[in-house]
Amino acid sequence: MRRIFKFSNVKVMVGAAIAGTKEGEGPLSANFDVIEHDAYFGQKSWELAEGELQSQTASLALQKASLNSEDVDIVICGDLEDQCFASSKGAMRSASSMLGIYGACSTMSEALLVSSMAISGGFAKRVMSLTSSHFCAAEKQFRFPLEYGAQRPQTSQWTVTASGAIILEHGEEENGVYITRGMIGKPIEMGITDANNMSAAMAPAAKDTICEFLKLSGESPENYDLILTGDLGKEGSRLMKELATEEGVDLSGVHNDCGLMIYDTERQDVHSGGSGCGCSASVVASHILNEMKSGRLKRILYVATGALLSATSALQGQPITGIAHLVEMEVR
Repeated sequence: MRRIFKFSNVKVMVGAAIAGTKEGEGPLSANFDVIEHDAYFGQKSWELAEGELQSQTASLALQKASLNSEDVDIVICGDLEDQCFASSKGAMRSASSMLGIYGACSTMSEALLVSSMAISGGFAKRVMSLTSSHFCAAEKQFRFPLEYGAQRPQTSQWTVTASGAIILEHGEEENGVYITRGMIGKPIEMGITDANNMSAAMAPAAKDTICEFLKLSGESPENYDLILTGDLGKEGSRLMKELATEEGVDLSGVHNDCGLMIYDTERQDVHSGGSGCGCSASVVASHILNEMKSGRLKRILYVATGALLSATSALQGQPITGIAHLVEMEVR
């Protein structure tokens, strides 16, 4: 049975985001804390580079919050690499306790959900939600190494090289940005097998979670300044809104997608838009939090979507399962 979780006093303390060169050339460049032009991040492999990217982002979040690593009870983190390799490197210098999770591109909203449960339930005082993705590492694992020079169809998305970290804490009704409610996504499979069109697999899951939340909560799209998905790109956003319209929910005036926001899709060669764990994480941890703290956004739904496939399942032609987790964020 689907249910809405109501959280008590879960306050956003800080957000931090580091992005790569291509992301730094996009429309949100001024929002990122750091734009790193070395794709290797000083390391010897793409996998180690992503680990260093996540580690630097975690350290930056601690610095912005004026905290030491021992001040954070848990780091809940994930990435696209096998066995959360990058996250293990990223969490190593930022906390004594780590929970590694995998939700593909939905990892950040999943991390925020679990973090909010830990704080609201009284099991932790401060929790860091941390994710990342790296274009070269993801291409190597899920498709082909860059040296192969594979052609990308127009439905494909560009894996973002970026990392986002958000530190949550127990807040006693102070002013600020709070996570107030959440909903865990339901795995949905519609027979999509094309790993270059993952947005089509994720769109039904995004529609399902958003429509179910609105139905159970009694809310309407007009009650929110923004319903933000990540990362459906052009194709998935169009499909999701069409599916929602069939259920009588009009999202056209309030919806945007992190995969469309992080790049200039007309000027930058990213085809359908951006994707990856670090896409929505970096957008929310920088631009969205800035907009909320300035008062331009006061109430949003953040619904990150994931395509739950592996390199093996893609080669076997297995259908791609989609999932979408939701958190509600409000300014007090």
